Amino acid sequence: MAEPITIATWPFGKTAVEAAMKVLARGEPALDAALAGAQAVEDDTSIRNSVGFGSLPDRLGRLTLDACVMDGRTLACGSVACVEHIRHPAALARRVMEKTPHVMLVGDGAKWFALQQGFPLEVPYTADSIKEWLDAHPDLKKKEKAGKSPVRADGAADITINEFNHDTVTVLSLDKKGHLGGVCTTSGLGYKLPGRVGDSPIIGAGLYVDDLAGAAGGTGVGEEIIRIGGSLFIAEQMRAGKTPQEACELACKRANAAAGRRGVHPARVAFLALDPKGNVGAACTEKTDFKYAVGRGDKVELLTAKEIGPTA
Repeated sequence: MAEPITIATWPFGKTAVEAAMKVLARGEPALDAALAGAQAVEDDTSIRNSVGFGSLPDRLGRLTLDACVMDGRTLACGSVACVEHIRHPAALARRVMEKTPHVMLVGDGAKWFALQQGFPLEVPYTADSIKEWLDAHPDLKKKEKAGKSPVRADGAADITINEFNHDTVTVLSLDKKGHLGGVCTTSGLGYKLPGRVGDSPIIGAGLYVDDLAGAAGGTGVGEEIIRIGGSLFIAEQMRAGKTPQEACELACKRANAAAGRRGVHPARVAFLALDPKGNVGAACTEKTDFKYAVGRGDKVELLTAKEIGPTA
């Protein structure tokens, strides 16, 4: 019997880990636990810069959400992207996995499927998030008039990626039976171009889970994670015998090298990994200030990931 464990991105990952560990303590599956953890963050509207309702919208003021789930036992997975007015996109992604022959649904199609599945449509904005967008909007317009875009040439929003302005919660769990499950959910980069989708709902980029290799997830600038197939790369490194820590560090080096080829130094990404034995790893590229939560038994702690700079 395995020792249950959950890890999650960013300081608010403690909320996710605490919720997930309660589910694991009851002997429930890893995917159920990871989903409970992710949903706890989706429901917290005080986390305005990253996940769920009340988060930073796109440049038009619309809030769209992305999420995916994956079960390490069977490689079953589901995803939704660019969906509006649905409070729990991770739960909707699981319905895609369980109720359809597909992996990903997007936009209005995802919302139509949500209505079929009994999800209510809800207003995704809070007074604070509306005020924040209105305060930022003149600056966005000023940049546009000056010929500058709040979205960089490489597709990423021109904002700092740190614990106060980021985009993703990734939750990875190992249950008592030794099975892995993972969830990734996000509102995307703040002030993104309308229709932009990052790594978070893409299996193999923002999330990958396989009982025979391990689980991995990312956060940060999704475009940079997509380019290297970040989470699948980490899982395959673990399959080949690397530890979770070694695999995360290699992914950061790979991301930095890819970013360097486009003149971006360093990449702005971070990764988590969990292997079938309960070993964990985490690494970030320079200056992302990446913290993550780890839960084992009754203990939940917040750790700082190792930084891997572009010359490492």
